[in-house]
Amino acid sequence: MTEPILRDAVIALAALVAGAINSIAGGGTLLSFPALVWIGVNPVMANATNSFAMWPGSFAAMFGYRRDLVNIRRWLLLLTIPAFAGGAAGAVLLLHTSTKTFSRLVPFLILGATLLLAAQELITRQLGIVAHAHEKPTVSWVVFVFIFQFLVGIYGGYFGAGMGILMLAALGLIGLTDMHEMNGLKNLLAICINGVAALYFAFSGAVLWKEGAIMGIAAIIGGYLGARIAKRLGRTFVRRAVVAIGLGMGIAMFFKR
Repeated sequence: MTEPILRDAVIALAALVAGAINSIAGGGTLLSFPALVWIGVNPVMANATNSFAMWPGSFAAMFGYRRDLVNIRRWLLLLTIPAFAGGAAGAVLLLHTSTKTFSRLVPFLILGATLLLAAQELITRQLGIVAHAHEKPTVSWVVFVFIFQFLVGIYGGYFGAGMGILMLAALGLIGLTDMHEMNGLKNLLAICINGVAALYFAFSGAVLWKEGAIMGIAAIIGGYLGARIAKRLGRTFVRRAVVAIGLGMGIAMFFKR
């Protein structure tokens, strides 16, 4: 097997698994992004290419919750505004961060996202408690959530792993309790954040098109297969596996610096 074929196989496999993980538990970026770095892509371009490649998977995920979005209150769709703005700001910030600086941040970003994923079950349980306290959120509380979503958008445009967990927390704060509705809106907001970031990266020349196309196709296939095997493996099993892999990769990145 020639080296180029091996490189393509590595990122295709990583994206395939990442797509499946995203459809089951979230956190697939913790596999697909390090895979690009591992084959020698500089971290900034790896992050941009990964964002571009993983974007189509959000459409597939949202399609699965399309009926639940019908029940979402109309004003909640306004959250797409801070999502777009935050995603754009995060993407601009990434491309204005030097490769050296971002390389130093990568281990912390990976480990932080991994710990966030590890705490997902705890965060989800707390959503119900907080939601009851804000069944009728005030204007000031809604403004706070809009600002929070803007900050999540910045994080998503800049790195992205774990942003879905942060968005679920924000939606819980304004009183949503139905996880299907929350996941549907979360995926819609992810499309906004990743979409505007992916377009900016593409027009800025930060996307590796060949690698992005390979990973995009693999991620779509992975997302489809992941939905089919979700009931067999279970979200908890997948989440724990991703946490273990993420911790290993984060630690490895520290030693690689």
